[in-house]
Amino acid sequence: LRVSGVVGHPRVIRFRARMHGRIRSGPDAGWMPIVAEQTNTVNPPVRLFYLDARMLGIPASGYHRFADGHATMAVKALGLVPVARDGGAAMTRSETVTFLNDLCLMAPAGLLTPAIRWEAVDDHRARATLTLGAHTVSGMLVFGADGGLADFWSDDRGRALPDGTVATGQRWSTPISSHRAFGPFTLTARGEARYAAEAGAYAYIELEFDDITYDLTPP
Repeated sequence: LRVSGVVGHPRVIRFRARMHGRIRSGPDAGWMPIVAEQTNTVNPPVRLFYLDARMLGIPASGYHRFADGHATMAVKALGLVPVARDGGAAMTRSETVTFLNDLCLMAPAGLLTPAIRWEAVDDHRARATLTLGAHTVSGMLVFGADGGLADFWSDDRGRALPDGTVATGQRWSTPISSHRAFGPFTLTARGEARYAAEAGAYAYIELEFDDITYDLTPP
């Protein structure tokens, strides 16, 4: 929190992020360029994530919605033809992990909530356990020598498969490549998301953050 510069600033109510990068559906699939935007509300917990990509040259849009204790996902080609859709308890549990990860990467001040229980593991790791509604999930925060966040991993986030089912038991992580200043705060500038699949770990999305802005509590 001190390294990111949030100490002494008002609490975060809401934040918005714009990013670009590339994404793929599996370790052997081709990469697709994407641009994305998201809006998160800290309390009550809300995460709205939009992306635009190109699948085999065809424009596709995706929308993840996490609100009111439920999560859904839909992807459409040309903005019309459904390509993928998901929802239910497994999806909601996964998005709960993603919401915790969002706070770690983009809004560290949002980690100061009674909904998160902290446990020191060693000099460079701390476990955060978040309870939202019926779901309790944990994530491990890994810090570099300078005290900045270097990685986050969790065993509580499933991987959506092409047939609509969710694969479990595959560790999900978001190693950070670099940090930079966004206004008064030093946050993640570039990173990726990885799955530790049985055949070997692989990155399925790489992102660079273009802009992160906040709504803060009145002083």
